[in-house]
Amino acid sequence: MSPFGPGLLVSTEGGVATVTLSHPERRNAMTLGMWRALPGVLAGLTADPGVRVLVLTGEGGVFSAGADISELSAPGGVRAAQQAAVAAEEALAAFPKPALAAVRGSCVGGGCQLAVACDLRFAAEGARFGVTPSRLGLVYPPAATRRLATLAGSAMAKYLLFSGDLVDAGRALRAGLVDEVLPDDELDARVAGFARALTERSLLTQYAAKELAGPRPPAPERIAFWQRAAAEPAAAAEAAEGTAAFLERRPPRFTWAPGTGPDLGSA
Repeated sequence: MSPFGPGLLVSTEGGVATVTLSHPERRNAMTLGMWRALPGVLAGLTADPGVRVLVLTGEGGVFSAGADISELSAPGGVRAAQQAAVAAEEALAAFPKPALAAVRGSCVGGGCQLAVACDLRFAAEGARFGVTPSRLGLVYPPAATRRLATLAGSAMAKYLLFSGDLVDAGRALRAGLVDEVLPDDELDARVAGFARALTERSLLTQYAAKELAGPRPPAPERIAFWQRAAAEPAAAAEAAEGTAAFLERRPPRFTWAPGTGPDLGSA
């Protein structure tokens, strides 16, 4: 595992990249430097053909206690932190490959913002979740608010934003804020196994699903694009391989990657 900018550790193994939030003296609270570094980390992992899945987690039994409040008192600190946090969250939400959050301990404020921007969230039984701008008199970013409401429902989003209270993993699971809750000693193995399984699935399917099943309804031209893409030779080859592998009772060998068609940059 190697450092990438302040407070971020990145490791890659078997097609799975793990980004670890590392600011242990502040319970992995996100500094301005960490917010600003994250989009660059994600851009590098997007461009790396060897990376198929992203896991976001925290160091030392804590996901993240939120933004580093000690920085907000500096002149322009609140505005700078909010802008950097929005940019980081949007970069994570736009990451084109599957992104999983592995959550232990506190997942609060900006930390919860990042977890919600992932595709799926796996939590240890002792994890606690909260969104706390009401404690600081801040307006939560509109995109983050909508993402939270889409995931956990309007009432749960209002509960968290109105109160700033923390909820335990069980309540987060019932609300849809997390997807699975596991004993602490089973979390790593479950996330690793699930991530490994995703590396064996069709990346073309995953790219389409990320856009079409995202929190924002895709534009009509993007729906039409994916309808056309499904009939292109590259997509037909993926389907043929998947069908053959099923009939032959063997693992599929999917080969589609960005740049091999369909052109995902086209509408």
